[in-house]
Amino acid sequence: MTPAASSAIATAAQLAAGKLDATTLLADTLARIDAQDAALGAFVALLSPSAAREQLAQLREAGGPLQGLPVAVKDIFDTAGLPTSYGSALYAGAQPRCDAAIVSVIRRAGGLVIGKSSTTEFAFLHPTATRNPNAPGRTPGGSSAGSAAAVAAGLVPFAVGTQTGGSIIRPASYCGVTGFKPSFGLLPTAGLKCFSWSLDTVGLFARNVAEVAWFSQAVSGHALALPAAQSTPAASSRPWVVGVPDAYPWGPVSPSAQRAIDAGSRALRAAGARVLGITLPAWMKDVFEAQDVIQGYEAWRALAREVDLLARQPEALSAILRDYLITASRISAPAYEAAQQTARQGRQACADWFGQFDVLMTPSAPDEAPPGYGSTGASTFNRAWTLLGLPCVNVAGAVGVNGLPMGLQVIGAPRADHACLEAADFLERSLRAT
Repeated sequence: MTPAASSAIATAAQLAAGKLDATTLLADTLARIDAQDAALGAFVALLSPSAAREQLAQLREAGGPLQGLPVAVKDIFDTAGLPTSYGSALYAGAQPRCDAAIVSVIRRAGGLVIGKSSTTEFAFLHPTATRNPNAPGRTPGGSSAGSAAAVAAGLVPFAVGTQTGGSIIRPASYCGVTGFKPSFGLLPTAGLKCFSWSLDTVGLFARNVAEVAWFSQAVSGHALALPAAQSTPAASSRPWVVGVPDAYPWGPVSPSAQRAIDAGSRALRAAGARVLGITLPAWMKDVFEAQDVIQGYEAWRALAREVDLLARQPEALSAILRDYLITASRISAPAYEAAQQTARQGRQACADWFGQFDVLMTPSAPDEAPPGYGSTGASTFNRAWTLLGLPCVNVAGAVGVNGLPMGLQVIGAPRADHACLEAADFLERSLRAT
């Protein structure tokens, strides 16, 4: 079994035991990227082989659980050793002087930041050139398109992205990989090109839940890793109670999303979980609408420099971002404060609400990945949970009506990241057993 095909956790153990040389793993990784990424477009910048080997030598001296495993970092984070363009021609070739905090954290944990993965323009909606390796002819989603695609194609075991609306969970769903959006603040945002300071959340991608949990522990320091994988889903730490909403205030459930929910519900019941039909509280609609107000108000201010360029450089921003920001400029301070109050009330209500069940299970996206590359899809099934700061995991394994990836989103209680990952792992193993 090659390093590309084996478990990242097992590969780290081989590296630690001296059974695999990190330079061999590096050469294998660079060869895969060289062979596949011209067609995939997951990366916008890569370390040169010599620079990668030099960093690898430094990582050996520092140690760390990642043991030199390669990591792709979304090109919305500053990197001193790689250009950072934020997905915008305005910053093409720009070279930051400092690393973002998450980049430093990865290196401290022994990870090799091998390259920058593509992002939509300033992590909004203008599509990247990245293709979906598991749904040909369809979008990989956004804004963390390159991160999801790089993991889905097996180019790297781990990648870092961000979510302001649905930019971790949605591309993970479309590409058929695991995406983890942790509780707000679990991973640092310093050095991230801000879009919305109240909402921007750093998240992670891996091939399965156990690996994303292990990676999360390595870079956060929190006890998030799961016990060694069990052969059957019945080996669980608790009798799970999983809430499944009967309807959503942001729109109907598509046939593909319903097919995935039905498959997940059957698998959970077969594994011994209790699946509880629930009605979302009335305040969920208000929370969903508040997310858009907060995001718009803050984006207009976070991108003030770029907005100021529009008068003399109308082409400085894509039409979709330009029009969004112009509309957002009309959001008043009182409307913003009211939305923040709605967010605070929703977060306070969550603790009591989650007393009825351990986790929620919802669709990760409205549907399978949309055909073509003109849109990155919609974040409607993610925005409320992002605003509430709840941990969310996209669990791969279900498919839509066309047989393409259709993720299931596991949503945990406030600050219950470990339990959320446990439940997601249980769902993943339950799906595999059916």
